[in-house]
Amino acid sequence: MCGIVGISGVSPVNQLVYDALLLLQHRGQDAAGIATTKDNHFSMFKSHGLVRDVFRTRNMRSLPGNSGIGHVRYPTAGSSDSIDEAQPFYVNAPFGITFAHNGNLTNSDELREQLFRIDRRHINTNSDSEVLLNIFAHELQLANDKKLTGKEMIFAAIRALHHRVRGAYAVVAQITGFGMVAFRDPYGIRPLCLGKQETPEGTEYMVASESVAVEGIGFEFVRDIEPGEALFIDEERQVYAEQCADNPRLNPCIFEYVYFARPDSSIDGVNVYNARLRMGQYLADKVAKELPLHEIDVVMPIPDTSRPVAMELASRLKLEYREGFIKNRYVGRTFIMPGQAVRKKSVRQKLNAMSVEFKDKNVLLVDDSIVRGTTSREIVDMARLAGAKKVFFASAAPAVRFPNVYGIDMPTQQELIAHERTTEDVCREIGADGLVYQGLEDLKQAVTDLNPNIRHFDTSCFDGVYVTGDITQEYLDALSASRQKTKEDSKPGGLSLNMGVEAE
Repeated sequence: MCGIVGISGVSPVNQLVYDALLLLQHRGQDAAGIATTKDNHFSMFKSHGLVRDVFRTRNMRSLPGNSGIGHVRYPTAGSSDSIDEAQPFYVNAPFGITFAHNGNLTNSDELREQLFRIDRRHINTNSDSEVLLNIFAHELQLANDKKLTGKEMIFAAIRALHHRVRGAYAVVAQITGFGMVAFRDPYGIRPLCLGKQETPEGTEYMVASESVAVEGIGFEFVRDIEPGEALFIDEERQVYAEQCADNPRLNPCIFEYVYFARPDSSIDGVNVYNARLRMGQYLADKVAKELPLHEIDVVMPIPDTSRPVAMELASRLKLEYREGFIKNRYVGRTFIMPGQAVRKKSVRQKLNAMSVEFKDKNVLLVDDSIVRGTTSREIVDMARLAGAKKVFFASAAPAVRFPNVYGIDMPTQQELIAHERTTEDVCREIGADGLVYQGLEDLKQAVTDLNPNIRHFDTSCFDGVYVTGDITQEYLDALSASRQKTKEDSKPGGLSLNMGVEAE
């Protein structure tokens, strides 16, 4: 999962892009980058680390221009160790393009071969985002060769890209001499929205992964970008929109609502916080059927994502709600940390159980999901060590049994604790006295209650149904094998580029 932002403004945008990336930091903590353009000249800086650590005053001063894009990286395809795979990416032809992508392509190997054998374009990293950029650049060149210009050339390139590319992609790019482009895959798996701001000098426009980034820096949320839709904001900040997919159908990733998105965001017409409250209501009904309520003294969330779920669950079941775990906010998320040993160690660094809340109580712990089970097992142990008599566990998401191939770096099937295990098996594995998973239909209903127009979701990590229709067991086996390979080491440090590109 990554976060992207693009701003076309009337004054320097480097600070605005930086501020927006801070608001999207939850979507990626591996690397960050910003690329701006001024007088047909690109400037870019990117490096490993959090936004606040990557950019210093000297870096910000090296990013002039009234148009810019930014990216926070959560590694999915490629190597998290290589600074070359941090984004934005850049190609110098045609025209010069900087490019940021959130998602994951499912046919990147096929496209990589086509680019080399047919399109004669060189890919320098293992990143599928660089593949996507070169597909876009190649199709843009073909559209230009056909004497198309302006928005017609850009929209034609994106239509051709949709025909070639499969998977999930939300993209923002800058094209020298033309302006800014944003587009979303035909299934709308990854989110993307549009905002604007009125200034005395004129209207500024912004695209971002989540509405919180738009509203958090003072812009007005306008709307979500539709599946398959492309936006072109020219250098005079005129906005053009066109549907570029043949059969677009909204299938948002439901894990955005469960876990990834900030609660103060709205995605595809659904406020994330309210969706989590609804999840709590449905989960409460299931808990009431499957657990002995008379044995539960208190409901506690695993901070922070599950807090609204736990609050609503406790209220609906008329159980006491307490905060038993205190989070250390200066430790990275265990979900995106490589290696079981590192992940296990960090759980106790990141959470502290207050004995005063656990001692001699039967507790119901509520978390957003159970993936590998390592964190859940450690949390149950912590609750017992803090004095809990019984520890029940409830997950706001159904059992995760399949990998996600659309931009969430989930483990292989064999590493998923629910793979080929029953609920009772998982309960024993994490050491709980009882376990309840959210029902998949209830999870869908929690979102559609708030927007009945969403009729389909990507729920592949729960049911193994991949909406792009191209995922086979052979593909999953190959994905599993590739994750076992040792990633090449690369030198630490930042990458700063200052590129002069003359527009045609």
